[in-house]
Amino acid sequence: MNKDYFKDIYKDFFGVENSTIDVDKKFENTSQEEMKNMLDEIDNLYIDDKSKNLLKNIIEYMRKYKEGIEKNYIPFRILIESSGQQDKIISSIIERAVKQYNYLNDFKIKVYSFYRYEKEYKFDDNFLVFQDLVGIKLEDTKDEQRFFFNLEKYLKDSTGIVLIYGNNEELTNFFLGYENIKNKYFDLSIKTISPDINDIYNKVLEGIDVDDEFKIQVLDYIEKTYKIGIDYENYIKDLVNYISFNKELPAIEEKKSLDEIFKELNELVGLNDIKKILYELVDVIKLKEKTKGTLNIKEMNMHMVFLGNPGTGKTTIARMIAGILYELGIIKENKLIEVGVKDLVAEYVGQTAPKTNLVIEKSLNGVLFIDEAYALASQSGNSYNDEAIATLIQAMENYRDKLVVIFAGYTKEMQDFLNSNSGIVSRIGYTLNFPDYTTEELIEIFLGMTKRAGFIVNEDAINYLKEIIDNNRNMKNFGNARFIRNIYEKSIIKHATRVKDKKQNKILKTITKEDISTENLNLK
Repeated sequence: MNKDYFKDIYKDFFGVENSTIDVDKKFENTSQEEMKNMLDEIDNLYIDDKSKNLLKNIIEYMRKYKEGIEKNYIPFRILIESSGQQDKIISSIIERAVKQYNYLNDFKIKVYSFYRYEKEYKFDDNFLVFQDLVGIKLEDTKDEQRFFFNLEKYLKDSTGIVLIYGNNEELTNFFLGYENIKNKYFDLSIKTISPDINDIYNKVLEGIDVDDEFKIQVLDYIEKTYKIGIDYENYIKDLVNYISFNKELPAIEEKKSLDEIFKELNELVGLNDIKKILYELVDVIKLKEKTKGTLNIKEMNMHMVFLGNPGTGKTTIARMIAGILYELGIIKENKLIEVGVKDLVAEYVGQTAPKTNLVIEKSLNGVLFIDEAYALASQSGNSYNDEAIATLIQAMENYRDKLVVIFAGYTKEMQDFLNSNSGIVSRIGYTLNFPDYTTEELIEIFLGMTKRAGFIVNEDAINYLKEIIDNNRNMKNFGNARFIRNIYEKSIIKHATRVKDKKQNKILKTITKEDISTENLNLK
């Protein structure tokens, strides 16, 4: 039954802008009390006013149909546009209303997640809910076509209720190529909205027990860190948990301007080719912004691959790139989510896609940095790894304006990984090579660390450090800057022990050959 059949009913009842329900009337029996509870829940939802009125009218229609006031049955088919947990609450309210007013005979609900592969979608039930929509694009094309064929048949022949929910991009991509089904059968749409600062503040206060002075600090923190459009549910949960466990507010990361970021970049030892690429990247973005679309510059692909050994600055540069892209408005949040393969791949069937998607959702509006990404292809024929890669590829395509993905790892292993996966290669915009530091650069890094701490390093210590580096730099797991940091930290401890009985300032501040420590380091 398509929506044209009920065109007049939809128009007459659901075309109104304001609900006809008197929410303040007295509720005297159990049915009315349940109605009031549902209406109160709807008022507390973060959905726009039109959606609230629509949802209330749907429930009211079910009540009137049960009481014989309305004679025409409507098989509600509803799209719920949501980026958080509101969709599940909305679905629950509709389900309760169906049960309360016996709107469906022999009520049977089925929730389909496209993260869980199903050989056949049988559509035997009369209340269907579809979620995790991105998973449909991970299935074989024939399976996808079979699903939509069966869905359309169900929508045409059945009187069942159908809810489909996801964010705007997920809904658009879900119906890509099947827009006729969406336009023909789905007339009702509910849209969620983001809460404002005051809403967030009140929700956080519900989860913590603090004094009035601290409440003011909480409000100040939220005003500085909360932005409309971010995942507010996780924002609230993370903030409440942090305050509960630490009895203080998280530190606010100091905002750095583009000039400050590039000043830090220029102070890094080496990496000249990478610095040049980043300067050029910024120049192109700024040119595109200045010309406001009057130049025929293709849409920029920001996904990247970092090739290099450990300790060559990959994570440091990734953090700077996040800051640069945020300052240029390419991403909405200055955040870098660092993960490894274990954070993406699960141990059991059906768990990898949801696990990977949780990481993706957490990274939206920022940068996702996948270290040692070559491990995704380390086991030939591993279907779990393949599932993670397929999920990442889909996200890189679907969220190009909301997510930047950086794959990082050893040069050779990453090249092998990329050569084996054309899907990732075709979505990479930049490849950055991080060469091993020269001996001179590593000594410069060591001297920079000691200088910032206020120490002086004598010539014998520098020569001894050079000897250690030259003797070990060709070993398999040489850590470049990490190797130097380990020596620096151990040397400071050894120096402190050596001068514990000294008083002369020069001796206290001078690192000598005797202080250079390689204790517990894997050396030749």
